[in-house]
This record gives sequence, structure tokens and C-alpha cells, in this order.
Amino acid sequence: MSTQNGINGNHVKASKPKLTINSPYATIEGDTLTADYPYRKNKVECLEDGTINVTPQVFNYKFQTQLTPGRTGLLLVGLGGNNGSTVVGATIANREQMFWRTRNGVQTANYYGSITQSTTVHLGYDGDSQVHVPFNSIVPMVDPNNLIIDGWDINNANLYDAMLRAKVFEPELIEKLRPHMEHIVPKPSIYYPDFIASNQEGRVNNVIEKASKAEHLDHIRRDIRDFKEKHKLDCVIVLWTANTERYSEVREGLNLTADEIMKSIESNDEEVSPSNIFAIASILEGAHYINGSPQNTLAPGIIELAEKHHVFVGGDDFKSGQTKLKSALVDFLVNSGLKPESIVSYNHLGNNDGKNLSEQRQFRSKEISKASVVDDMVDANKILYPDGKKPDHVIVIKYVPFVGDSKRAMDEYICSIFMGGHQTLVIHNTCEDSLLAAPLILDLALVTELCSRIKYQTGATNNFEHFHPVLSLLSLMLKAPVVPQGTPVSNAFMKQITSITKLITACAGITADTDMQIEFFTKLGKPSIQ
Repeated sequence: MSTQNGINGNHVKASKPKLTINSPYATIEGDTLTADYPYRKNKVECLEDGTINVTPQVFNYKFQTQLTPGRTGLLLVGLGGNNGSTVVGATIANREQMFWRTRNGVQTANYYGSITQSTTVHLGYDGDSQVHVPFNSIVPMVDPNNLIIDGWDINNANLYDAMLRAKVFEPELIEKLRPHMEHIVPKPSIYYPDFIASNQEGRVNNVIEKASKAEHLDHIRRDIRDFKEKHKLDCVIVLWTANTERYSEVREGLNLTADEIMKSIESNDEEVSPSNIFAIASILEGAHYINGSPQNTLAPGIIELAEKHHVFVGGDDFKSGQTKLKSALVDFLVNSGLKPESIVSYNHLGNNDGKNLSEQRQFRSKEISKASVVDDMVDANKILYPDGKKPDHVIVIKYVPFVGDSKRAMDEYICSIFMGGHQTLVIHNTCEDSLLAAPLILDLALVTELCSRIKYQTGATNNFEHFHPVLSLLSLMLKAPVVPQGTPVSNAFMKQITSITKLITACAGITADTDMQIEFFTKLGKPSIQ
């Protein structure tokens, strides 16, 4: 398989390696790649007497991947916000190979921070050195430069004015983007004042006229349908990157089933949120929906609706800076045999996200999504945590307008170590919030589109099927992963990235090369190339 050229961070047209796969486990017929994959896992039985029985098992999977990416559109809820204007501006800057002056020299457009565009996968050893290839060269993926992007916002600023307001990009880059951005105006959105902070009211000048929630649903469905038809799209992804909402109630009669949530919309129930409307509109129009904020949009009834309509949903809340580091650092500490006892995370920021989170109900949504990120790592080690007690975990967010999009995060980790000692790690992290979130938005869209082209078959199924509608593979980019019922949640960064890289290599008919490197410490010695 060969892939298209891309743009690297040094503004030089760089060729991806031409990857030729000679696998007895993979065949290509027309535009379809079919690969066999033996999935090895252990069957584990825990007996009452404390015995653990382990039985190795092999499940034979067959993956079928359509090789040509579909023409893909991305609709952002919150298009005019910091994240939305940054995503659009970045794709244009990369497509046009823009460069601009800064105090530190000339900067060129890149996709740093994107898993799909800026990371590599280890394939093996060629006899002289380790071989790594770009993540997006193993199976064909959508080029982010080719995404068609549009969306909604409760404020009517065009995207040039939105960039000026956001103060994320350098002034020279903003002016270079101006002719591409000033004609883009967000579509009117939905505004229910009870769900976001009252301090957002001054921004609201671009909303769908007052109507019932059923009429709002019809309006958003029409927007999605028109967008798909206008651009002749094969795949549409709707992604929420708007204000954090307060948590909605989840209860019988409101949203526990698909029928309940549809009836709640018809009855104009006050607990149906704007994000609920966008999610349901997407599902009914066959568009995949991703919740990039921490509110509990994906209620059981909405997940059931996605299952009925065979579309993907994913969430919750972008995992970008402080929490991404936490998901890697706590994994490292626990797997080093150290016991985190206290994790205190403080951050302040001055963008509109911070302003919205300054009210308690919206902050509570964020606090919940951040707090659970260490749970699976703690639960995995009963030597350190025999009683199941979790570390003290405190999260503070403060709104400080002066710092703008430059988030300041300070974390203190206190661990119990050998023979009653303690280790304290204090980390200060300054980052431009939207410049970490924007590449995640692109990754979420690109991985979702890829998954829409993959089907699988096992010995238990006669036909090829799509993945489960709750696309847990997106967990790598999200703080509080939504997973299918009964599925364990994994937040550990290395487990998540290993899962996604092993899947794409399995779909290509090759092995995700092991880091065990047994040949280097056994009599086999330096391997020869057969």
C-alpha cells in the first residue's frame, strides 16, 4: 500500500514511506483489504478459596477494511470558540503551507500533538536498526487538510473575528488566514440558559428562533442533511466543542431508553439539553457524534438510539494537557511499585471555557471527568491498594482573564515509597489550551472515519459487522471514556495507545511488533533478514 504525501513541521514536502505488506494473513481485492488476526487472551476464573485458574485462549478474527477514505465532513458545535477557530485555521494553514514570523524565528504549520499525524508505530528490526513508520501510513486515513469543516455557535462572529477574540494564533498568522476565514460564519445554534453559566449570556446573538425542542431537533437535522448533500459527503462527524453544560438528570421516563428520550423531546422536557438535541439529530441523520465536553450527554437512551441507527458515539471530554499527563504519570508510578497517596491538581485559565467553568454546576461536570482518570490504575494493583482506598484526589479550576488561552496547571503527587518514605513530585505545566485540544479534535474525527470503514468477523458471526456503536477506541483522546455496558474502562495512556496501534496493524495483516525483543537476550542473537 502506498500513501499520499503530507507536510511536516519544517515546511518541507515529506514523503511517507511506501509500505509494502507481504503477509500470508492479508489479501486485497479491489478496494478491500481482508486480514486474519489470531487474538490471544486468557480466560481467568477466580475461585472462592483464592485460587486463580488461567486458561490461554485464541479467537480468530477477520478484519475487512475499505481502503479508500470517504469524503468526510466535520461539524463543530462551538465553531466560533477557541477550539473551533483554531481547528479550522490550522487545517487551512497546513493545506496552504503557511509560515509566519515570531519573536523566536519563523514558524511553519504542523500537526504536532496529533496521534494520527505526528506519531510513529514500531514495525520491527531490519538487521541494522529499529524501523518506525508514521501512524497514518499503515492503513489509509483521511488527510486532515481535506476535511470539510463547518458548524454552529451561539455567537455570530466570523472565524477571523473569532481568532482575534481567542488570541491563540500569532497576529501575522491570523492576518494570513483572514481571507480564508472571514467569510465563515457559524450556523445559529441552540441556547437553553439553564445548562451553561449565566456569564455566557452576553455572547448570545446567534440562536435558532424560539421554538419547541422538537422543532430545534428538526432544524439541526436539516442543517446536517444540507451539509452532507451540499458537499457530497460519505461520512459526517458532529463534535461538541462548545461550553461545558451542567449535568442532566438520568432517570426513568426521561432518557433511559430511546423511546423515552424521543418522547421527552416531544414533551419539551426541561432536562433535555442542547447537547442531547445535537447528539440525537446526528444519530437520526446517520452522522457520528463525539462529546468533547464533560457533561453527561450520552444518556442510556441516546446510546440505545445509536445502536438502532448503527452510528458511532464517543465521549466524554478532551484529554489534552494536565489530565493526559496524569493518565501517563500515575500509570508509571503504580507500575514502578510506588503508591500515589495524594494528587492535588490546580489550574487557572482565562479563556471562555474558564469563564463558563467559574460557575459551580458547570465546574462539577469538569470535576467528575477529571477525577476518575486514575481509578483503573489504582484498581489494578491490590498490593499497593489492598483495601480499595483511592488516593486523595483534589481538583481546582480558577478563572483568571489575564492569562487568556494559556492555561497554568500545577500538580502535586505524594507517593509512599520504600520502608515508609515519601516522594513528592511537583509539576508546573503552562500550555496553550486550544493548541492541545485542536489536534485531538482532528484525531477523533479521523479515527472515527477509519472505524466506519472497518468491519470484523469472528467464528461466532457469519457476516462482517461494524464495531460497537459506543466507539471506545476513542478513549485515548478523552478524559472520561464512554464504553459499552459491561466493558472495563481504561484510562492509562500506554494501554490506550497500544490498543489503537495494535488494531491498525491487525487490520493490515501484520503483527504489532513486540517490545519484548527476545532475540537480543537469547541464543538467537542478532536476527537475520529472511
